Amino acid sequence: MKKYFQFEELGTNYRREILGGLTTFLSMAYILAVNPGMLSEAGMDYNAVFVATALAAAVGSLFMGIIAKYPIALAPGMGLNAFFAFSVVLGMGMPWQTALTGVLFSGLIFIVLSLSGIRETIINAIPAQLKYVVGAGIGLFIAYVGLQSAGIIVDGATLTGLGNITSGATLLAVFGVVVTAILMAKKISGGIFYGMVITAVVGMIFGLVKLPGGIISPIPDVSPTFGAAFQAFLDPGALLNLDFLVVVLTFLFVDFFDTAGTLMAVAGQAGLVKDNKLPRAGNALLADSLATVTGAIFGTSTTTSYVESTAGVAAGARTGFASVVTGVLFLLALFFSPVLAVVTSAVTAPALIIVGALMVSSLKNIEWDKIEIAIPAFLVLIFMPLSYSIATGIAVGFIFYPITMIVAGRAKEIHPIMYGLFVIFLCYFIFL
Repeated sequence: MKKYFQFEELGTNYRREILGGLTTFLSMAYILAVNPGMLSEAGMDYNAVFVATALAAAVGSLFMGIIAKYPIALAPGMGLNAFFAFSVVLGMGMPWQTALTGVLFSGLIFIVLSLSGIRETIINAIPAQLKYVVGAGIGLFIAYVGLQSAGIIVDGATLTGLGNITSGATLLAVFGVVVTAILMAKKISGGIFYGMVITAVVGMIFGLVKLPGGIISPIPDVSPTFGAAFQAFLDPGALLNLDFLVVVLTFLFVDFFDTAGTLMAVAGQAGLVKDNKLPRAGNALLADSLATVTGAIFGTSTTTSYVESTAGVAAGARTGFASVVTGVLFLLALFFSPVLAVVTSAVTAPALIIVGALMVSSLKNIEWDKIEIAIPAFLVLIFMPLSYSIATGIAVGFIFYPITMIVAGRAKEIHPIMYGLFVIFLCYFIFL
């Protein structure tokens, strides 16, 4: 096991990997409640989606850990589930079964692109400067998510503003940030995980986090959603239309670049990027693609790589063994769902905020004195949190990069694939 996951080469051990996998799981366990709630708005069975979410996350994380050996966990993606429920089903009036077919199609296309090496080639063609800023932008994005989920930052008259920091849940999150920061400053291994545990315990003591109502519960029935993605094949007319094509392309685009950004960010933080290339990137992308297909069959929206994996990396994870641990924990969550009630947003928010602080350290590698680099880098950085989309941040920055580089007389340094991405991103904003 140690040899397969290269523990010695990467300077890690079972303790660090297990702790990292556990930290990642706790950081993203909220999806087990949020995703069913989101998709139930589209008419899907809540309990069935809960099971589908756990199974998709488990299988996806196991694929990533075993096939690609990366400490990256997967689960149905936030944003993509909202698009699925509110834009596709409720907005366009498409049956949720047909929407699942769209997810299935996008995953199958991903598999073809991954096996052909096209996805890996595209990621490796992205210049190092942009990879650095994508990682930092994702850091700001997840920190912003953490601040909002904790109620520290809220919607207001000025779009966003300071929340009511005297409320119990928000004070608990602030306490968690302080404790985690102290543990990290003291260089305590696993400080982020211990910070989450301490925050949860303090929350239960003061009645801000409910005590679990039980330990074990029966696994709900997944049959209402399992295999529903194949029902649309009985009505070809539902698939041979422009609306369905737009849905598939949107799922395809957002998942592609969300995954690319997450891979670059997590691998960069873990020190796994070699010569501006991601080792085994093809395997990682294939694992992500297989997870999307698996999730669609079980009955959930697009499964994708999670930026919360950076919390596990910060806790010490360096290999795919951590993802295996996370995958097993998602399977166990099917039996122990009542215990997950203690993992509230106030408990997970401090981890996201601290990890965001760690990830922006890559900004030191940006050539800010060169305006042709600084402008696209800044746009990536600012658009990710403000547009609430990793893919949008990447798109805006990657559109400006060829423009500023050409004007600066550095056109020869632009990889041909970047020109192709320029056109694709323009089409994305115009048509999707």
